[in-house]
Amino acid sequence: QVQLVESGGGLVQAGGSLRLSCAASRSIVSINVMGWYRQASGRQRELVATFTSGGRTNYADSVKDRFTISRDNAKNTVDLQMNSLKPDDTAVYYCYAAIDYSFGRRFDYWGQGTQVTISS
Repeated sequence: QVQLVESGGGLVQAGGSLRLSCAASRSIVSINVMGWYRQASGRQRELVATFTSGGRTNYADSVKDRFTISRDNAKNTVDLQMNSLKPDDTAVYYCYAAIDYSFGRRFDYWGQGTQVTISS
């Protein structure tokens, strides 16, 4: 199991930057997938950026070249640097972790979410 706590959300103007951080309750080295999802009002939750334990990263097309995901294994944190923010980036951002267990079982874990609001 793992508990995830996000921080760093807020209100910024379009074109600005924010950095989100997710603190995990255990070592993230062996967590199979970690990253960020977001959910805007009235819309489904969508992937923003993830990385695998093997180091592979994945970004939504809408955030490529603007957002960067990174991790600090020593601090057990995963950060999301968001630049050139747009009003469409307004959403609740959730930290996500997936852990694989025996017999092919995968469990998903979520943080409580942090609100990001971009004003035009």
